[in-house]
Amino acid sequence: MRTEICKKLEIETPIFAFTHCRDVVVAVSKAGGLGVLGAVGHTPEQLQQDLEWIDAHIGDLPYGVDVVIPQKYEGMGENDPEKLETMLKKRVPQEHHDFAAKLLADHGVPLWPDKDDEMGLFGWNEAIAQQLINVALEHPKCKLIANALGTPPAHIIKQVQSTGRLIGALCGRVKQAVAHKAAGLDFIVAQGGEGGGHTGDVGSIVLWPQIVDAVGDTPVLAAGGVGNGRQMAAAMCLGAQGVWSGSLWLTVEEGHLEPAQKESLLKATSEDTIRSRSWTGKPCRMLKNDWTEAWENPENPDPLGMPLQGLVTADGIRRTAHYASKNDCQKVAFNPVGQVVGQLNHLDSSRRVVERMLVEYVDTMTSLNELLEEA
Repeated sequence: MRTEICKKLEIETPIFAFTHCRDVVVAVSKAGGLGVLGAVGHTPEQLQQDLEWIDAHIGDLPYGVDVVIPQKYEGMGENDPEKLETMLKKRVPQEHHDFAAKLLADHGVPLWPDKDDEMGLFGWNEAIAQQLINVALEHPKCKLIANALGTPPAHIIKQVQSTGRLIGALCGRVKQAVAHKAAGLDFIVAQGGEGGGHTGDVGSIVLWPQIVDAVGDTPVLAAGGVGNGRQMAAAMCLGAQGVWSGSLWLTVEEGHLEPAQKESLLKATSEDTIRSRSWTGKPCRMLKNDWTEAWENPENPDPLGMPLQGLVTADGIRRTAHYASKNDCQKVAFNPVGQVVGQLNHLDSSRRVVERMLVEYVDTMTSLNELLEEA
């Protein structure tokens, strides 16, 4: 199971786990895969703390960090985070703040106790992502940087590669993958539309082989709809060098989500997700609820572009996560997840998930080989 990208990263199995939880990063890397910490929403100081904790608990094993630098976003070109935030805040109509506040209040979401503790600009821009990358590169065990939206700027690619690390990016279209390759990225994550978070609308079984064919010898990791070893086998048979999974790690025992959030995910079916711009400003797959429906209503304000919508919703993300079990919080909570959520129906440890996937993968490949022998 040691594909070329596994050999470069010195990991045992090509299972890449995108997660916002540092405990899961450590657990997956210790199980032989590679934990990748989603840094969006972190300040540089918070990321430093998390990476120091990971370094202290992961032993000599590698891990990765994922940031978000969209190809296009409001305020592009301003690389001072404070100036960018001040500029963007002025562009947000008050009606959007009022509408979001009313939705939260109508569902009984408690206010944040410290009124002066305002949520700032999330890292959905180059200005903040650059700071996060600088922090990540201070940690020798961080061996991989990924960009969740678009081809990273050339100077960032050069900066990361000059340290001997791998840098790659996600994409949902063939033309985006070709652009990634042309920019010299070390790997490409092909994410089908059924995946969680920011996705395109082409399904994985169609997208994966097209991208593999389009980028030649550049390693491709398959994302979107990978929740078991059979799906992993399908990805590898289609030419991927590994799988990039995210939703799978939301309901593991080490995951930091509040019990009420985990329960929402465990109860959900694959039909309970929707691609919506209501939280981030770009199409993002999540559990549909009163929040997503309200922003779809043409009589209500339209979601703003990224990262403006994030300035509207950041407080709601924080409050609905912190007060997940209060009143009707889950009806307006941000629960990004892919259609594979229908397969998530019980809690398990991260190590057990990795082991189960590998056993299922071997069983699947054995069955396929037996079919060939019978023929």
